[in-house]
This record gives sequence, C-alpha cells and structure tokens, in this order.
Amino acid sequence: MVQFLDVAAEPTAMNGLMTFTPLLSLVVVFVIFYFMLIRPQKKRDKEISKMRSTLQIGDEVVTRGGIIGIVVSIREDTLILETGNERSKIRILRGAVETCNTVHDEA
Repeated sequence: MVQFLDVAAEPTAMNGLMTFTPLLSLVVVFVIFYFMLIRPQKKRDKEISKMRSTLQIGDEVVTRGGIIGIVVSIREDTLILETGNERSKIRILRGAVETCNTVHDEA
C-alpha cells in the first residue's frame, strides 16, 4: 500500500513565511515612501508656513506666479505688494508667497 503525503494540508514554517512575505514587502515599501517622500514634504510645508507667518513690512517676496515685490501692508490673510518702477500695488493672498528674499536675524 502506497501512502501519498498531502503537502498542502500540513502547515509548515515555509507556508507561514509564504503568506507573510507580501505583507512584509508592502510594509517595507510604505516605510521607504514615508522617509523619501512624505516626511521631507511635511518638513518643507512647515518651513514655508513659518516663513509666511513671519513676513514683515519691507520684505522682498516672490509669489507662486513669479511676481516679485516688496511687502507694504500685512493683513490677516492678505498682503499688499509694491511692484515695478511705477510703484504699482497689488493685493495677494498670504498663501501665494513662495519665497522671501529678505534675510532676518534670528533671536
């Protein structure tokens, strides 16, 4: 009499590892994405929001649209910029400021 072994019916360490491997690879990919994409972007967003909240009158700023101007007035969520030689003034949202070209002393 010949007995056949049913390999699928016997749980082994190899079968447990085979079901755990896709989950482990998914976790590794998520960790890589977090440290290479998500974390640096959050850090950059935090720095930009700090820069926008510490703007002062007289700062030279560049907007997302490429307009360069000097801050003349600051309100809660808007700024008034003076641009060009004719001193034309425009009102922009504080969130439209991309960079501040004025260097401030840190206390």
